[in-house]
Amino acid sequence: MLKGKKVVLGITGSIAAYKSCLIIRALVKQGAEVQVVITPAGKEFITPITLSALTHKPVVSEFFSQRDGTWNSHVDLGLWADAMLIAPATASTIGKMANGIADNMLITTYLSMKAPVFVAPAMDLDMYAHPSTQKNLETLKQYGNHIIEPQSGFLASGLEGKGRMEEPENIVKALDSFFEAAAQQSPLSKKKILITAGPTYEKIDPVRFIGNYSSGKMGFALAAECARRGAEVTLVAGPVGLPTPDGVKRIDVESCQEMFEASVNAFPQMDAAILCAAVADFRPEQTATQKIKREKDDLVIRLQPTHDIAAHLGQMKTGSQRLVGFALETNDEEVNAQKKLKKKNFDFIVLNSTRNKGTTFRSDDNQISIISESGQKDYEKKPKTEVARDIIDELSAIF
Repeated sequence: MLKGKKVVLGITGSIAAYKSCLIIRALVKQGAEVQVVITPAGKEFITPITLSALTHKPVVSEFFSQRDGTWNSHVDLGLWADAMLIAPATASTIGKMANGIADNMLITTYLSMKAPVFVAPAMDLDMYAHPSTQKNLETLKQYGNHIIEPQSGFLASGLEGKGRMEEPENIVKALDSFFEAAAQQSPLSKKKILITAGPTYEKIDPVRFIGNYSSGKMGFALAAECARRGAEVTLVAGPVGLPTPDGVKRIDVESCQEMFEASVNAFPQMDAAILCAAVADFRPEQTATQKIKREKDDLVIRLQPTHDIAAHLGQMKTGSQRLVGFALETNDEEVNAQKKLKKKNFDFIVLNSTRNKGTTFRSDDNQISIISESGQKDYEKKPKTEVARDIIDELSAIF
């Protein structure tokens, strides 16, 4: 269940820091993406170069990465991650976490974290058994953190206690088990969801077509998010070069006709459909069998409407199915989206606008509003992977 997960790994100043390499290897082997955040004391035990070589990412340690004002955003890391793992976690770091002492990049990242946090304590057995450490750990548990209990050993008094960090394979197993359980408990677990993504190409002749600038990034992000939550996803993708998200069944199409047929055939077996594709509204009445030559000063191409996939699925929709649409507008955005919501029988519609610079086509970011009969929710501009979470949260809420 770790495939495709984004994990922030916090490393502190413990002799057990060398085991973080084994943790990284295990996470990466299972398909996770790892970003290391290390304390200044942690760098005394293991070098950032070693960690960067394993993660293929620069290691984050200081607030400012250069002297030109470039800084590392702990807020962005908190939004990016699916989980934060602090291993090893020293008594000092645990104390700072429990009391909100944000004097380094790791603690500020922890305080900004929106995802689940896992803590693997590592310290002398007597330090772990001390009442102040135990109080801090109890505080972290009350805050919703997941404590990965350390291994047993013998205290200076000769009694058995705990303190040595749990083995890397068991730490990674704890994360894997958490995500597996979360997927099973998700409202989307085992739900069958159809998603359309990307553009369609309507042929003029063998080498030319009518199309649009859609990259498919939003639809693919939605497919990945649904799969992450345990859904069985069928992705009908127009002509894009994006890799198929893990666990997703992909059907490649080119024209509106092909997308229409694939969607209509699949929809009766689905619990929901998200129509994110930028489908061409018109296609040439005739398609030339050979390349059209430049013989005259002008060329007239007559167009005819394509299938309205959204309207057709809206008519097919049963009372137990959910249907989500998209509206990309250039003007009168809310009015046009409201009309489309009712006309196409959507449960809700995702509105975005070409007037929001740096969003929509080809961009990694988007800025949306979600409109339903109950009202409108407006969101800030953010990466499409995070926009996908907002949309799928809304879908989960209506199941």
